[in-house]
This record gives sequence, structure tokens and C-alpha cells, in this order.
Amino acid sequence: MASFNSIESKEHHHAEKRVIAVPIHARAVLTPDNLALIDAVTRTGSMAAAARELGLVPSALTYRVRQVEDALDVLLFDRSARQARITPAGAELLRSGEHLLRELDAVAQRVKRVATGWEPQLTIVADNLISRGTLLELCQDFYELGAPTRLRLREETLTGTLESLLTGKSDLALGVSMDGSTYAGFQALPLGEVPFVFAVAPHHPLASAPEPLSDQLIAQHRAVAVADTTQRGSGVSIGLLSGQDVLTVPTMQHKLLAQLRGMACGFLPLPMALPHIEVGRLVIRQTQRPPRIARTAYAWRSQQNPLQPATAATASVQGKALQWWLSRLANEHTRRALHCYSHPQEIPL
Repeated sequence: MASFNSIESKEHHHAEKRVIAVPIHARAVLTPDNLALIDAVTRTGSMAAAARELGLVPSALTYRVRQVEDALDVLLFDRSARQARITPAGAELLRSGEHLLRELDAVAQRVKRVATGWEPQLTIVADNLISRGTLLELCQDFYELGAPTRLRLREETLTGTLESLLTGKSDLALGVSMDGSTYAGFQALPLGEVPFVFAVAPHHPLASAPEPLSDQLIAQHRAVAVADTTQRGSGVSIGLLSGQDVLTVPTMQHKLLAQLRGMACGFLPLPMALPHIEVGRLVIRQTQRPPRIARTAYAWRSQQNPLQPATAATASVQGKALQWWLSRLANEHTRRALHCYSHPQEIPL
């Protein structure tokens, strides 16, 4: 008897093992077809009606609904009534599913268009000297193309701008300092020249000092400097004097605000300072130093692999989005506008 019970117990154990269902991952059942199936049941009010609409055998439709329910561990329909009523969980699945289907359609369209030469994403790094308003206008023009490429904008200062391009964080750099250096696999063209003026607030002590201002006199007053955003080394500083007190700020806009308040003195880009000079909020002072002009460039990666020599084949790797931006930058008016701070949102009040 004990032996029979032991055999029966083993057979029962094996039977249980045979009926255990293999778990199904939610991703395996959240398909467009299954979402359409659940939508059909919701609209028609029954599994049978939905099966007829979709041309399926009712048992097959019911099985697929249960697969989704098992994978999500929820009930999608209340089967206690004559009609199959969707549960709150089922309704949420449909709402989210509609968004998912739209995203899938959008992804399919982007993939098709990327296959024609458009990059999935183009990252543009702009130096702090670049007009944000003009840059956004160019972005708006680009979006009007209906291109599948997504744009990403970065802002850096001084050597951090070029570093962003050289380290692969960006595809196109605007406002790179032209120091004569060349880098394998990258190309640069002149963007423009930005004249700088030494300016102070009317109530600053240097506003009434005799001109030209000497370095010895300027060094007695606090300067304001924009921090270099490079991640390598300490970066560069421009226009500072030995022993001078320095207020370091993150952007050129902060520097302008500090000088408008009379907190410090220093050189400012003329296009940025000019609106305030014209209304008397800043005054230009002549110094013993020669006029400062910043010469900038725009640069991009000209080869996928900088270690390979440039050929006609490697030149063709340029995506259509980058080509569009380079074509716009070839226009002198566009290049000049990128150094013009004529947009109200760029001029601190």
C-alpha cells in the first residue's frame, strides 16, 4: 500500500510538472496585433464578435487575450457579465498602447528616412559667443524640412567648444577659436570676427578715469572672467592681469550682467555690449592695450575614422543633416548673424 501511494504520488508530481505553463515575458505579447485584438474586443463587446471581425477562431482569440493577461498578471476584461467589459487595467493598456503604436509608426518612418542618408541625431556645440537666437532660428528652419534627424544643442566656452568636437560629444562646433591648429579627421572654416571693447558701468570708478587706461590702473579693480568649460587641464583665461581680483562666471551673459551692475570691469563682445552702450548703461573706455578681435571658426568631423586617409568614399559619410547645416553656414549673412546679439531674449535687462 505504501509502495502504491509512493508511485501515485510520483505520477501526480510528474503530471503537475507537465501542466506548469512557461512564463511569457510582457514584451513578447505586447505586439501591435495583440493591441488591435484587445481594441476589437473592447469595441464589439465580446470575444466571438471580435474574432469574426478579425477573421480568427474564437478559441484562438481567447487564448491570445489570456496570454497577455498572464504575462502582465492582470485581468483585461470582466467576464462575469454577458459582454466582455474592459477593466481599468485594460483601458490603461489601450491608452498606452495607442501611444506605443504611434511611436512605432514614427520609428518606422525615421528608420526609412535615415536609410536615405539622414543621421538619427546631430549634436551641435556652440561657443558662448554664438547668438542663441540665431542658432534657434536655424534649428527652426531645419525642422521645416521634416527631416528625421533629431537635434541636440550643447553650449561650451573657449577650449571646451573644440574639445566637445574632438572627443566625439558633438558633430558640429560653432565659434571655435582659430589658433592655426589642425586636427586629423576634422575640417574648419572661418565663421567670423568679433571685436571686443573694454566697458564699464557709468558709476564704476574707471568710467571717469583719464584715458587711455593703463594696465596698472585696471589691475586695481576687479575683473570678471568667463570660465573655460574644458575637462582637460585648467583651460585658458583672456585679458586678466597679474594680481588682479577676478570674479569667475559661467557664461558671457553673466559677465555682461556683472559689468552692468558695476561689480567688475573687462572686455565684452561689441555686438553684445552695443545695445547697452547706446542707452548709456555701459561706457567704452580706451586702454593702452591694442584692440582685441576674436576670430572664430566652425568645425566638423570630415572622416569617420581620423586615422584613415581622406578619400572620395570617406567624404560620402557626411549625413544629410550635417550637409544642410554646412550649406547654411556657407552663407555670409548666416555667419554674421551668429555673432549678432539682436534678439531681445539674449540681452539682459
